[in-house]
Amino acid sequence: MADGTAILAEGLVKQFGRRSKGAVRALDGVSLRVAEGTILGLLGPNGAGKTTAVRILSTILAPDGGHASILGHDVVAEADVVRQLIGLAGQFATVDENLTGHENLRMVGRLSHLPASVARARADELLGQFGLADAAARPLKTYSGGMRRRLDVAAALVGRPPVLFLDEPTTGLDPQSRQDLWQVIETLVATGSTVLLTTQYLEEADRLADRVAVVDQGHVIAEGTPAELKAGLGRTVVEVTLPDAEAARRAAGVLGEAVGRTPVTDGAVVELTTEDGPRLGAEVLRALDHHQITVAGMALREPSLDDVFLSLTGHRTGADEAEPAP
Repeated sequence: MADGTAILAEGLVKQFGRRSKGAVRALDGVSLRVAEGTILGLLGPNGAGKTTAVRILSTILAPDGGHASILGHDVVAEADVVRQLIGLAGQFATVDENLTGHENLRMVGRLSHLPASVARARADELLGQFGLADAAARPLKTYSGGMRRRLDVAAALVGRPPVLFLDEPTTGLDPQSRQDLWQVIETLVATGSTVLLTTQYLEEADRLADRVAVVDQGHVIAEGTPAELKAGLGRTVVEVTLPDAEAARRAAGVLGEAVGRTPVTDGAVVELTTEDGPRLGAEVLRALDHHQITVAGMALREPSLDDVFLSLTGHRTGADEAEPAP
């Protein structure tokens, strides 16, 4: 687009089921804007509406309200054009485990109407880029989980789409495989791709995203750069670990009165954010000791996106149920 916007969503609404039978509103007025050549991290728990938003933006679902466009093309009125501009790697592999890695990518190329020679060359190129050249002739069922996820992202890139949707691409991967895929995503953006990345991993959003939109219960509840979102909490998090959840609830009540701010409780951990960590840490210990509450541990650290999400929603990103299937 002339203004540099690659992905635009305004007031998206999507409902599943009938109102009379307890319909679920997966999206309730979601608006997003992603600049060309950047990564937007769509952060939220299962059931927040992330996957529904991706399905609408990638033309799989039609919205019940609002509108969206990819590089200026409406996802409903110009769906055929949009499909030529996007690549989609979902939460589950879309490749055939009985075919080899090379056969899978060639098949995607042919389905994308690439000439056979071009599809073959593109498969070779992507297998090398994703570190899968040595496994190109092996059936996919012999691949590890990390290899399958890399091949799934490679399949989304066969047609060289300028816009890429990655829906929780690293779910279920071991830490090393996750790091490997992060490097691939960073390389894609460095060469001009635009990425919308949905994730439950706070570290992933912090590492990759230029901007983050926090989604909960079908709403965008916060948006900004990772640094902006973390700065809103203060410079330091005072994290107090209690022996159990009941002690943490009691400690939260005591600290709310003693230090004049509302703590966040997560299981046996109580957290407060502040501009002066050492001073607040001393106040916390004095208050809990005065009320004879035993502390199992205390730490001072910088805020994370996990702290942002917990402060905004009252729960961490894995707390909700999955989104309804269309």
